[in-house]
Amino acid sequence: MNHLTIHEIETISQMKAETDKKNLDNISRTDAYFSYFKKNPDIIWSFLASMVSRNGGWNMCDLEGHVFREILEPKTRKELFLTFERANWLIFHDVYPQLLVYQYSTKIKRPMFHLLPYFECSEFIRKEWERYWKEGNTERLTTSLIINEQNVIHTPVIGHPVYKKRVFQSWIFNVQDWLHFSSVLFPTCGGELYGASVNGFKSLSKRINLGKRLARILTHPRLFPLFFDFADKTPHTGSRNDYEQYFKTKTNRNTPILRATFPIMEHKHYEYEDWSKNRVISPAWLYFQARHRHPIHLTDWYFEKSNQLDLMLAFHKTSHLKKI
Repeated sequence: MNHLTIHEIETISQMKAETDKKNLDNISRTDAYFSYFKKNPDIIWSFLASMVSRNGGWNMCDLEGHVFREILEPKTRKELFLTFERANWLIFHDVYPQLLVYQYSTKIKRPMFHLLPYFECSEFIRKEWERYWKEGNTERLTTSLIINEQNVIHTPVIGHPVYKKRVFQSWIFNVQDWLHFSSVLFPTCGGELYGASVNGFKSLSKRINLGKRLARILTHPRLFPLFFDFADKTPHTGSRNDYEQYFKTKTNRNTPILRATFPIMEHKHYEYEDWSKNRVISPAWLYFQARHRHPIHLTDWYFEKSNQLDLMLAFHKTSHLKKI
């Protein structure tokens, strides 16, 4: 840290402490992203991250809901939870200091992106922040942040030998992938759901494409105020009741709340490698517009998927009884 002033060294230390404090669990991360967006409304990615993080919380809590508790062994549920948690933790650990550096730069009205290497950020994203400071292209920055974060988790989570074998090759993951259960939903206080579903989660390009599609849905001029209103009015607990409470048709499903279900995890730090030095950045990631091949209004789709889950549970129970 030879070339830094004492004030810069202190600033880095404060930012690291703030990142650690807010990277406690899915609830603290979701809230941190949304609070940040309210202070920095040009950083659309932060709102997107808070909405995707809400979905992460629901996915985690679903594992302890009535369907997956019956279908999956406790060990499998734990491994799936740890996969969600690790990916979420890694993304926040990487991106939140970037957000703080940008906020600090706007406060003192000069770019401070030379601090980013001290947080082990990729060279790719440092250049993109500098570019954004000069050009102010919000869409490009949003896309760049999507590209960066999906690359950040690709090797340590998607490519990790343990997760790869126990999670991404497990039957439940492949069934979810095939049935498009792994969807990202943006709810409204009017009880409507919008979003997109993922299949091919293991593919880096497909995850980036999904992120771009979600960003387009989120920023749709008519829908954006509805999503913001939901996020602002609805505390995130991790339970699906957060959005099912607004449905016109009541659901009987009951998913637990996150902090009453899962402990706070201690995360081991990982051997940092700058992904952008070893991986070619595909022009398609940056320059191709994401297309919606499927409808983005998912309210009916959601009820259909819920019924499929209940059928899956019923099938599991009858086949189990036959064995007895």
